[in-house]
Amino acid sequence: MKDSIHKYFQVGLISFMAYPSTLRGEDPNIVDVLKKTVVDEYFDAIEINWIKDDQKRAEAKKLLETSHLKVCYGAQPRLLTTGLNANDIDEEGRQKAEDTLIQAIDEADYLGARGIAFLSGKWKEETKDLAYEQLIKTTRNLCSYAKTKNMQIVLEVFDYDIAKASLIGPAPLAAKFAADIRTTHSNFGLMIDLSHIPMTYETSRFVIQTLKPYLVHFHIGNTVVDDASAEGYGDEHQRFGFPNSRNDVTQVLDFLKVLKNEGFFNSEEPYVLSFEVKPWKDEDSDAVVANAKRVLNRAWALLED
Repeated sequence: MKDSIHKYFQVGLISFMAYPSTLRGEDPNIVDVLKKTVVDEYFDAIEINWIKDDQKRAEAKKLLETSHLKVCYGAQPRLLTTGLNANDIDEEGRQKAEDTLIQAIDEADYLGARGIAFLSGKWKEETKDLAYEQLIKTTRNLCSYAKTKNMQIVLEVFDYDIAKASLIGPAPLAAKFAADIRTTHSNFGLMIDLSHIPMTYETSRFVIQTLKPYLVHFHIGNTVVDDASAEGYGDEHQRFGFPNSRNDVTQVLDFLKVLKNEGFFNSEEPYVLSFEVKPWKDEDSDAVVANAKRVLNRAWALLED
């Protein structure tokens, strides 16, 4: 493409994945970690998560206000690090998950984000229908609360039988769920991640075309899924070029081609397109982030006008 990618997308970084010490919201160096992205003009957006310390949260708020970055809030760690499940068939458990997500909306609002993203929880075949109804209940309650703050609720589509084993996807079920929520709440949308597409045995074209009316946010990353005995198997968001992994320049290019063909290149109101990459073991976070930029730059250069 002759035009810059920044014309059509707000390129972002999921800070809490690239710098996993912050996943649990307790890293005393959180402000310095956020500053790595804030001072990098490559990025137009940053995805943050909970910050448990009041003083650190206030410092982060000030830094983000100064940055002119679009701030997005990922509430997934509030569930994944605690075992809470938004579609728990036990009502007490479901309510606990809803409570932390309501808190996430308040924190996101304080930090300048205009919505939160979350994920569905684990499920069992024999209780799948009940779990679906529980997720409907949670999501509608979140949307109703978010609406009072003019905020949005976004559900990220995950694998259903490999790593997270979430209720939503695959894509057709995600489309059904989004349609059900949209009948009552317009402030709801879906997020897809290139790294999850191989884990749902689908293609970029199929997922994007199936979910087109509901897509509001995009992630790109990598995964190892072909051999369960391979290092890094599952939803680990390894760097591009990781051994036995699925995604690299070719797959990112294909993802961009489909987004372009389906009308998601929007210079007026660009969508967020964020890297979801994570260092494996003792890999350097900054090197992993630089790797992702190189891959996206190359894929964009190869994309035809």
